[in-house]
Amino acid sequence: MAAMDLFGRRWALRILWELRAGPLGARALLARCEGLSSSVLYQRLRELTSSGIISPSADGYELTRLGTALGHALRPLDEWATTWAQAQEPEPEQEHDDQEPTET
Repeated sequence: MAAMDLFGRRWALRILWELRAGPLGARALLARCEGLSSSVLYQRLRELTSSGIISPSADGYELTRLGTALGHALRPLDEWATTWAQAQEPEPEQEHDDQEPTET
């Protein structure tokens, strides 16, 4: 399976993002990924496991070395997304001293 096909599937990157800090079980992943159904979660976990990105562990699922390397590769994307999100926020209106007060 091509990487873009795998990572382009809904919830795949979110699951990997949630696993970045350490292993999580399926229930914890469902709780962190609001709107994710259990059937889609288990499908993505199977795909990511068969691709060597994650592996089952005693604590649930965890990133493999390959998955950890992917996390490092995604960090710049996260930084860009943060900058982009901030740019989308409306700027607060500023009062200008050079404007005449409006009459009511």
